[in-house]
Amino acid sequence: MPQDPMDFEWSYWVDWGRERILWLLAGHLLVSQMSRLLVEKHKPWCLMVYGMAACWLLLGIKGFAVILLHAAISFAVAQFQLSLLTWLCSLILLATLRIPAVEETKRKWYDTENEYYLLLFTVSVRCLFCTSFSLECCWHAPTQKSSHSFLWMLAYVFYYPTFHNGPLVNFDEFSEQMRKQEPFSVKTNLSILIVGIIRIFFWWCLAELMIHLMYIHALYSSALPLESASYWALGGLALAQVLFFYVKYLVLYGVPGLLLQMDGLKPPALPCCVSLMHSFTKMWRSFDVGLHRFLLRYIYVPMGGSQSSLLRTLLSTALTFAFVSYWHGGQSYLWYWGALNWLGVIVENGTKRILSISLFQDLI
Repeated sequence: MPQDPMDFEWSYWVDWGRERILWLLAGHLLVSQMSRLLVEKHKPWCLMVYGMAACWLLLGIKGFAVILLHAAISFAVAQFQLSLLTWLCSLILLATLRIPAVEETKRKWYDTENEYYLLLFTVSVRCLFCTSFSLECCWHAPTQKSSHSFLWMLAYVFYYPTFHNGPLVNFDEFSEQMRKQEPFSVKTNLSILIVGIIRIFFWWCLAELMIHLMYIHALYSSALPLESASYWALGGLALAQVLFFYVKYLVLYGVPGLLLQMDGLKPPALPCCVSLMHSFTKMWRSFDVGLHRFLLRYIYVPMGGSQSSLLRTLLSTALTFAFVSYWHGGQSYLWYWGALNWLGVIVENGTKRILSISLFQDLI
């Protein structure tokens, strides 16, 4: 039975995974386990060299140069230790991805559109990693420069399991865990690997069944069946779509998460099932945990967060969603999506504050 071809993201990453990425991830696993067994002290640099080689192999020398250039510019700007300047640099680097002349030049580097998109997705995710490193560099004293050297930035930026699509791991967590030299057990790691592969294979089979049998995205792409469907049917389609999105990210984040565990690191928690969620706030906290930690640490809390005045809380929440919309592409529908999510979070938190007043508590 043919599959639903309308979910671009799933088809795209499955095709790349089968073609090259899974083989490169297997190579990373081999290098990682050998370095943990033989040269634990030099593990970050072994993985850095492998990640750079994998990037060169997959994206070519020009793609590799773009990512290296982004890292070098971010590192240079971070030396001024000004958070505002670092954010300005990050936003400008993101903006360069959407300049038509630059896009056209990068397209000419590759034979297919899919190869160009791989560079685009990879650089977008790397921008977040560069931002995380640079802000940590700004916030730490000059005496800690050895912990925020350019070599450590390269080890972080070119760490291969999270290279193309995440999940996002903040630099402070990455460097702290990577420096730990924990006892290595082949038997323990092998059991983690086998159990992890079985779980991911189950999720992948479930996603393939959904995309071959349900045709959710094909239905959404045609107005005629939607116009003739009842409200109950539309609600069912919406639930089916978000459930597929959840299962898809169990696979897309499950594979790198397993490799993080094999490297002795703690990956961000996998997405929580959307059927268990009933609020915008919980969705943002527990679906993409790595992105949530990034937004919380580098935007929401520095701007005041929930511990400041109502106006500052509204502003910090608005800036957080504005950045998410801009990072995802900045198209008009993404701004509407971000605004609606911001409104949902504000209404929920406002309602909670009102209901926490003693008068309302007594009425309840």
